[in-house]
Amino acid sequence: MYSRFWNKFLYDLGMVCKEEPFKKLINQGMIQGRSSYVYRIKGTNKFVSYNLKNSYDTDPILVDINMVHNDILNITEFKAWRGDLANAEFILEDGKYVCGSEVEKMSKSKFNVVTPDDLVEKYGADTLRLYEMFLGPLEQHKPWDTKGIEGVFRFIRKLWRLFHDHDNNFCVSDETPTKEELKVLHKTIKKVREDIERFSFNTAVSTFMIGVNELSDIKCNKRAVLSDFTIILSPYAPHIAEELWHLLGNKESVSKAVFPEFNPDYIAENTFTYAVSFNGKMRFTLNLPADMPHADIEKSALSHKDAEKWLGGKTPRKIIIVPGKIINIVV
Repeated sequence: MYSRFWNKFLYDLGMVCKEEPFKKLINQGMIQGRSSYVYRIKGTNKFVSYNLKNSYDTDPILVDINMVHNDILNITEFKAWRGDLANAEFILEDGKYVCGSEVEKMSKSKFNVVTPDDLVEKYGADTLRLYEMFLGPLEQHKPWDTKGIEGVFRFIRKLWRLFHDHDNNFCVSDETPTKEELKVLHKTIKKVREDIERFSFNTAVSTFMIGVNELSDIKCNKRAVLSDFTIILSPYAPHIAEELWHLLGNKESVSKAVFPEFNPDYIAENTFTYAVSFNGKMRFTLNLPADMPHADIEKSALSHKDAEKWLGGKTPRKIIIVPGKIINIVV
């Protein structure tokens, strides 16, 4: 509202060329909290664990989520929370007190407010940024779950290890990237570009995770690949991207770098695995060059070692080929 007000004011003064400041309005969904409950047996100062509460007459009581980790109550912190709880007794399951939970609006009265400063102190600002985007579609309400932030934190550490050896020494190669490495990079560039245009930030974060996993699996530490990966990651995780960018020897900020261009040649498939069916039922698969002519595809399918079993000595009446998908042999 304030942006529109100031834009219209500046437009009336002739200082901007558009009456409206935005082409599209997106209403961001609310991040909801996860409330935790303990169950007091009525008329006592005794608390029963969640999965045992149906055997008792209980009252649910909200408890500060900072005392709860993976639904397990820290009994010592709970007893120190309020004076009337100091002598509380507990009926446990497997030696632990399991809390109940409910997803609802964050509120101090529900003791379910997550303090960003605490999370930044523990995990770093980039982890918090990425996890907020990873929670779900931008427009939808999303439940916060601190347990999930650990996965994003592991991703950040795995990204760091791409640039470093086992002793945490910066170790990047200037060798020419392989086709496999360039394919991973350009798949990531393509998907992230599309996701940015759709404001689909959660799927972009997922794409980064897949990219880092694939680069880790093939042990890629090539400067050409990691530099471009750092640039496309920088809007999402600017702090670690900036640090890695300078470790790569760059003097200016990564925010001034040109976003990498997608090259479709790097992700083109040279071969395709066809599903070969007989009378509509898939019997085996066949790996063939993507540009193989129809006649050669038919010949390869019929000469396969398993084809004779399903032909039964008969001559095919018809062979249907859907390029890049299936081969169906009608007997």
